[in-house]
Amino acid sequence: MVLAFDTAAAHVAAAVLSGDRLVTRVAPMATGQAEALVPLLSALLADQGLDWRDLGLIAVGTGPGNFTGIRIAVACARGLALGLGIPAIGVTGFDALRDGTTDTAVIEAPRGMAYVQAPASDPCLIPAAEAAALPGPQRRLSEIGAEAHVAAIARIGLSRHGTPQPRPAPLYVRPPDAAPARDPAPLMLP
Repeated sequence: MVLAFDTAAAHVAAAVLSGDRLVTRVAPMATGQAEALVPLLSALLADQGLDWRDLGLIAVGTGPGNFTGIRIAVACARGLALGLGIPAIGVTGFDALRDGTTDTAVIEAPRGMAYVQAPASDPCLIPAAEAAALPGPQRRLSEIGAEAHVAAIARIGLSRHGTPQPRPAPLYVRPPDAAPARDPAPLMLP
C-alpha cells in the first residue's frame, strides 16, 4: 500500500496505490499546503477504508518547484515514515514527468521561466520560451496535470521499494529568493 503526495506546485496532490487500484485526489491552492496536506491525506485514506497503519510505503515529490511546498511534502513524508516505521522514497518531478520515457521534462516556473531536464543532463532553470524551443519530445507538467503526476510518483516510488534509497530531500534547481541574515545571531543569555 503506497501513499504518494506532492506539494511542489500550486496544489496538494495525493494518491493511494494498492496493486492495480489507484485513487488520486488534487486540491488546487496557491498557498496553505501545510495546513491542507495531512487533512487531505487522512480523508483520502478514510474514503478508501484505510488507516495510516495500512501503509507500507510513502512516495513524495521532491521538486523542483515552490521552495516552501517542497519542504512541506518532504518533511511530512519523513515524519510519517519515521512515525509509522515504513520507508519514504523521494521522486523528482522530472522522473515523474518522464515516467519511463526519454522525453525532456519541463516544469513551469514563475516569472516566465521553466525547470528543464533533458535525458542524461543536469536540471536547469531557463526562460520558458527557450524551453519550448528545445529539440525532441517534451513532457510538461501543465499538460499531464497533477493527478497523472502524483500517480507517477506513486508508481515510481513502488518500483524503487526494496532498493537502497537516500532519505527524501528537496531538489532545488535555483537558489532561494531570501537569504539568511549576514549579521551574527544575538547572544542568548541563560
